[in-house]
Amino acid sequence: MPVVKYEKVDIHIDSKVILEDVTFTLEAGEFAYIVGAVSSGKSTLLKTIYGEVDIVEGSAEVMDGYDLCNIKNKDLQALRRSIGIVFQDFQLLTDRNIHDNLDFVLKCTGWKDKAAREERIEEVLELVGLPQKGYKRPHELSGGEQQRIVIARAILNRPALLLADEPTGNLDHATGDYIMKLLHTICKEENMAVLMITHNEQWLKDYPATVYRCADRKITKVEI
Repeated sequence: MPVVKYEKVDIHIDSKVILEDVTFTLEAGEFAYIVGAVSSGKSTLLKTIYGEVDIVEGSAEVMDGYDLCNIKNKDLQALRRSIGIVFQDFQLLTDRNIHDNLDFVLKCTGWKDKAAREERIEEVLELVGLPQKGYKRPHELSGGEQQRIVIARAILNRPALLLADEPTGNLDHATGDYIMKLLHTICKEENMAVLMITHNEQWLKDYPATVYRCADRKITKVEI
């Protein structure tokens, strides 16, 4: 079963048509980009996947048969816990260090065993290349380091799907390049599907993957 499967989906906000007849699939371990102009519906599409924006018509399933058109609230909360989300706004908790930021997420998602939490925190910090930064507070890290911590936070629970909305948007090219390599590595090594919004079409050439373009209320698969 695909991680995401949309068929003839219509998306409206306050009776305004944002996207219509959206049909696409995302398989386990697949990396896909969404590109398009500002306000073309890219972020709104991602929001439908984790249930923040309702789907008006069509068929939409995400992981293990979650039916987004008929999902119950308790199932929606479970779905959101099983999806990793990365924004360009880091949204780290500023009143605690990086270790405690990550530990907070694990506690909130049902990790009772402290030793298991410590092991997982060590694993993700190693994966994003920041094994010695757990004691730092967010403001003590560079923008690129903070984004790497956000990625670490997003993959704590080993999600099958990672959604990334402009994760390199506020970073310089060299730092953004590191983030792109990291996301593609995680996709491959963790067999994690990644759906990423970007305005930087150079990434599509440097790190080839499936590409969808939002335009004229439609989403279409394109070749770069």
